[in-house]
Amino acid sequence: MKKLSDQPCMIARSLAIVGDAWSMLIMRDAHGGLTRFDDFRKSLGIAPTMLTGRLSALVDEGLLEKRRYSERPARDEYVLTEAGRDFLPVLFAIGAWGRKHRGGGKMIRFFDAENGTEIDALTIDRATGAPIGTRSIRIAEPE
Repeated sequence: MKKLSDQPCMIARSLAIVGDAWSMLIMRDAHGGLTRFDDFRKSLGIAPTMLTGRLSALVDEGLLEKRRYSERPARDEYVLTEAGRDFLPVLFAIGAWGRKHRGGGKMIRFFDAENGTEIDALTIDRATGAPIGTRSIRIAEPE
């Protein structure tokens, strides 16, 4: 069986890093300002051992950076790296799909902190300006 991280497809390689729900939700919460283990645990209701593993993987893959904020007792926080900050549009693209196809009932809403408007994500192709998903695609094997 091929490892996802060794695939020529960048979607497969990316899913090898953040392809589980807990990692995605940790990244969501990190973008919401959470940095400390206990805050992630309270927000997510995740088992401590599972959270430790996911945080370690996100640090190893360069999406979060572990920083010591207390020596006694030894305590670390997890802050977004450049790669982690660049992941926010991915989360919003997933959220936009979910709003359209899994909506209904109460939903968390996301707002631009500077101007207070609700975020309505749209992914577009830089070359054509067309919203992604409105035109067919072709998948090409690497040369």
